[in-house]
Amino acid sequence: MEPKTLTDKFHAKVVEIFKNFGLSFDNYTRTHNPIHISFCQNFFKRIYENGYIIDREMDQLYCDNCRRFLPDRFVHGTCPYCGYSYARGDQCEACGRVLDPLELVNPICAICGSTPIIRSTRHWFLDLPQLSQKLKEWLVSNPSLSERVKAFSLSWIEEGLRPRAVTRDNKWGIPAPFPGAEEKTIYVWFEAVLGYISATVELGISRGEPSLWEKYWLDKQTRTVYFIGKDNIPFHTIILPALLLAHGEGYVLPWNVSATEYLTFEGQKFSKSKKIGVWLDEALAILPSDYWRYYLAKNRPETSDTNFRWQDFVSTVNSDLNDDIGNYIHRVLTFIHQNFEGKVPEHHALDADDERILMRIREIKHRIDELMDEVRERQSLIEVLNLVKEANSYLNLKEPWKLLKTDPKRAATTLFVASQIVAALTVFLEIFTPDTAAALREMIGLGYDKNGSWGRLEDTLLQPNTKITKPKPLFRKVSEQEIMQRRERVSTMT
Repeated sequence: MEPKTLTDKFHAKVVEIFKNFGLSFDNYTRTHNPIHISFCQNFFKRIYENGYIIDREMDQLYCDNCRRFLPDRFVHGTCPYCGYSYARGDQCEACGRVLDPLELVNPICAICGSTPIIRSTRHWFLDLPQLSQKLKEWLVSNPSLSERVKAFSLSWIEEGLRPRAVTRDNKWGIPAPFPGAEEKTIYVWFEAVLGYISATVELGISRGEPSLWEKYWLDKQTRTVYFIGKDNIPFHTIILPALLLAHGEGYVLPWNVSATEYLTFEGQKFSKSKKIGVWLDEALAILPSDYWRYYLAKNRPETSDTNFRWQDFVSTVNSDLNDDIGNYIHRVLTFIHQNFEGKVPEHHALDADDERILMRIREIKHRIDELMDEVRERQSLIEVLNLVKEANSYLNLKEPWKLLKTDPKRAATTLFVASQIVAALTVFLEIFTPDTAAALREMIGLGYDKNGSWGRLEDTLLQPNTKITKPKPLFRKVSEQEIMQRRERVSTMT
């Protein structure tokens, strides 16, 4: 199968999965397209002209059996630093160290399994030592990077940066634009990070705004945030900023690099070949996407490794989604539908408890603003859950089902306040469970303004007399037995 045929197939599959999980992009593109290829070649040509590309002869692994030089990922072997026996030629995924294939102990060709030999070949390198001081200054002065990411990156610089090969002996890829490098291609990680820029170039062209990309990359007010696993830190805190600095046009450097730790599966490393894990397309056949989105956000390994366990997944669905969030919304809307003609009641004088819980909406909104700026989605979700728990406590304290007979105005006020929390949840949950948020907005007759709903959380979001449709449960309880049975059916199908 030709590489493009293979990538066409999987690109389409990934697009479908993202769509089914409620993920949206202004321009979800791919790097093997004419705009990206042209952009990268011009970009690297400029770096070469600025004196940051050097060429030299180097030793490289060569497979006699396959009759080819072996690019980094075409080699496996033992990591010389941690002893992991299946390290790749560019990086050990066990300890995260970036490697040169020649460093591997007992290397083998990833294609045929034979032992490669060493041959000399000519390659072009990014002169990282020349950029070392500028990179250090940027890392030290950037207040948005986490200390963990910053320390990891600075340790690289302290150890001494070495020139990094930009070219590869590989037929598939972007042809290198350097004089004498006609048979070489650009190493994927060097051109892939430039895909962030070329994607905005492509977006601007598609909108008839060819200079749109400058807003994202040359405007000093722009904040670029990168979501990666910790093994990709050096490509985003060393390689990418080095390329941007070497180009010399004042590109915006990364504002934040949100590098998660690892997510394991029942205590084991995810492995497609060993069938350890559950894959996104399979997950949708087990439960709707919002169940997964919620759990994965709450279990996001932001500061330490986390472990996916089916038991925890079921418990989170049942306690958080069904018992806390779903139950609160359903009891409020059912009460309004049954006792106030299906309309949000008018409120009367607010007491201290009413004012306090309404203030909590605004406080949590500001807290989520701060947490999202710090790229802490997990804690943001916990803040939303805390609001729901406080709202349930508020209802239990006020007991509107009793007030309805003794003090109808107080009961109406309580349900007006409770409905404002429901309305706020449509905005807060949009981040994590978009399908549920959309269904809830429709249920409470609340129009959705993508650009204004967040700001309107400071005021009354759901007006009195707004019609509420007959409420339906947003979530349901599940059992581990049911999940396992569904998973078994999915496994047999795939």
